[in-house]
Amino acid sequence: MDANHTHHCCCSRREGPQSPLLTPSPGPLTRSLPSTQSLASALSPGASTPGSWTAHPWSPESANTSPPSTRSGSPELKVRFQTEKVETAPRVDVAEVLPTVTKSVKSICFVGAGFVGGPTAAVIAYHNPDITVNVVDLNEQRIAAWNSSQLPIHEDGLLKVVRTARDGTVDTMVKIPGLPRSFKLDARSPNLVFSTKVNEAIEVADVIFICVNTPTKTYGLGAGSMADISMVESASRTVAQHAKKGAIIVEKSTVPCGTARVIQDIFKYYRPNDEFEILSNPEFLAEGTAVENLMHPDRILIGSARTLAGMKAAESLKNVYAAWVPQERLITVNTFSSELSKLVANTMLAQRISSMNAVSAMCEEIGLGSDVDDVSLALGQDSRIGPKFLQAGVGFGGSCFEKDILNLSYLARELHLDVVADYWLGILKINEYQRERYAHRVVKELNGSLRGKKISVLGFAFKDGTNDTRNSIAVHIIKSLAEEMPLEIGIFDPGCAANEIMEEIEKIGLTKAQLERVKICSNWRESVKQASAVCILTQWKQFRGAQLGRSTKKPVKTPSQPLTKTFVNGKLTEMAILELEAMVARDLNITDEDPLHRLKPEATAEGFEIFGLAASMLEEISQEPVNWAEAASLMQEPRWVFDGRNVVDPIELQSLGFKVRGIGK
Repeated sequence: MDANHTHHCCCSRREGPQSPLLTPSPGPLTRSLPSTQSLASALSPGASTPGSWTAHPWSPESANTSPPSTRSGSPELKVRFQTEKVETAPRVDVAEVLPTVTKSVKSICFVGAGFVGGPTAAVIAYHNPDITVNVVDLNEQRIAAWNSSQLPIHEDGLLKVVRTARDGTVDTMVKIPGLPRSFKLDARSPNLVFSTKVNEAIEVADVIFICVNTPTKTYGLGAGSMADISMVESASRTVAQHAKKGAIIVEKSTVPCGTARVIQDIFKYYRPNDEFEILSNPEFLAEGTAVENLMHPDRILIGSARTLAGMKAAESLKNVYAAWVPQERLITVNTFSSELSKLVANTMLAQRISSMNAVSAMCEEIGLGSDVDDVSLALGQDSRIGPKFLQAGVGFGGSCFEKDILNLSYLARELHLDVVADYWLGILKINEYQRERYAHRVVKELNGSLRGKKISVLGFAFKDGTNDTRNSIAVHIIKSLAEEMPLEIGIFDPGCAANEIMEEIEKIGLTKAQLERVKICSNWRESVKQASAVCILTQWKQFRGAQLGRSTKKPVKTPSQPLTKTFVNGKLTEMAILELEAMVARDLNITDEDPLHRLKPEATAEGFEIFGLAASMLEEISQEPVNWAEAASLMQEPRWVFDGRNVVDPIELQSLGFKVRGIGK
């Protein structure tokens, strides 16, 4: 999951005075490979205020930047990079030297309160109660949401983590099953702050995370492929002007390989007499399970310069994560390997999905009962392959996979590795082919025309467990269906706000007549009523049916890895408290997210009511599982269900009078 990265259009105000213009303009500076912006543009004095990097924090409109004046993949530049003298430190025993010289971290600042910055900051604050964590953003509406009970991001378990760190907890007595006496669990003080005070938070921070958007460029050189790091540059200028001497700068946004050097050059320009270490610490979060990924990461990757100063900075950041992450999962590499690893990881995950979607097309054409789910099961049992990301569907969406594949392919193309670039781009071609096949199948099965027919669309978020609508597969399918001029397209998603869905649809270029046929529904009944067909485009469990989707509450999870520490400074760690909660929940047979009653009472959600309904009431309505027997009575013939995620039981639905078409069946 990135701070990545969304298309909400929320106004924001700049805070504090504008930075003065800098003269004279900076001269030529060393470039990184590959470059996404001109460094003269990167250091442009006209964009040195915080407002320049977050005017629209989810998907900001940023000023045009100058294209590179020299191709980074040119033979001349290759010679320069091959012959440049790289400063390296003598080999040292890191385990013996660093613990005595690492920087003590007391204050952390996250620049950007998006899908990466917000959850990551919350979990770090949760596990480090003695560290003050400030999350800053100029979008006042988003900050207000982070300070309420209605967070701007839908992630399982996130609200509890935020409330614990942001609000603090109360003293409570804990009764351990099997022990005769209760013991007191002391309250913890708040240490997580969300605010718009950007400069103030940067000035006091020992570690500063840059978590701003890096969308694909839509203009100029590299449009449609290259990552636009103009917001990273702008944020870096702001941080460079306000950070205290020696602060550790952490590149958290997903960026092209070489961006750390761009940031370093910006700091050298604004602070030529001060030393700053730039670290790469990419996120490997899956939206919908971001909190679980942060609590129990497969690895924490930290890239640094391979100098003593760089390794000291990396060790300081490792110590922050070591509050709950085992040492063997804290991996340090060089900066540019870290940047590249993020892009390659997402590309290879997408590759697995496209591979299975290619197999699903073959299964559908072969016939003879071949089933892509059976093939996936057989492959997943192979220990060399494993079962993850082998589920066929209508395709992948979201803000990360496509963007990172395009970025990696562009890098390969700039290095004159055209065969490599085409290999990566093949993943996207299969993804596009899969969603086109799906839309064509819907039209074909409805006799080649949608005129006079209503189509129900269940699911708009790019995946379940999140409210992220960016680059959703649904929006592409809806565009294809709307071009057939149906009577109506009724869209329902239990996790997305109606205005966010409509914002995405308005971007896809529908005509006025087509757009008028699109309706956002508040529940599944409204969506399926009088529909000739249902398209399931997100794998929400509610869509499986009343039997499989009944419970919406999740039991308290037992930590999936051994505790690294039980006590710190004489106090139980939050990981130990999570185990206590699991023990109490099992003993009392409850699913309460706060079985120890530590949390302070929630503040009222004033200003967050939607259509006159309290948020809790609205959530209860939207989480109701689909009753397919009732849906059959509400729909019109021929009652098609096009299951783009293979979530329903086709035999059960066929017994209710539905015609069912899954993926790879």
